Amino acid sequence: MAILPIVTYPDPVLRVRCAKVEAFDGQLQRLANDMIETMLAAPGVGLAAPQVGVEQCLAVVDVSVGKERAALKVLVNPEIVDERGREVDTEGCLSIPDLTEKVARPTVVKVVAQDLTGSAIEIEAEDFEARAICHEVDHLNGVLFIDHLRGLRRDRVRRQLKKLGRS
Repeated sequence: MAILPIVTYPDPVLRVRCAKVEAFDGQLQRLANDMIETMLAAPGVGLAAPQVGVEQCLAVVDVSVGKERAALKVLVNPEIVDERGREVDTEGCLSIPDLTEKVARPTVVKVVAQDLTGSAIEIEAEDFEARAICHEVDHLNGVLFIDHLRGLRRDRVRRQLKKLGRS
């Protein structure tokens, strides 16, 4: 396993709508393992393939940050098929370091995906885990958490990114 470099904003790969994974092979398993190691080393609670420069629908989520093995989710070709509730909470991103902002997300999501063997899986997640999954699925569609901001908050973030030379 290897720790991969994390792509940062405004790299164009972060705006790509990723291709579905078709090959469930050793290469996919290695990428997933490297992404898990990278996420935990960062440390983060989620990482999507485009954040390491790979345009494939693969994401890993672990809201326990490596403390609970059962908390680790590897999602291949995930789709959110149902969502309920709404909560505004602070969010950040490994690809936009040093920036956090309040974002509205569903409190419960149902996700259909595949595991690393290609078998279908279904997950229902709540609260922080639901937020993390939504954030990573957004990445697979070229959407960043800052895209959910509106009005003055969005303008302020744009100014911050410009000041940092990242716009």
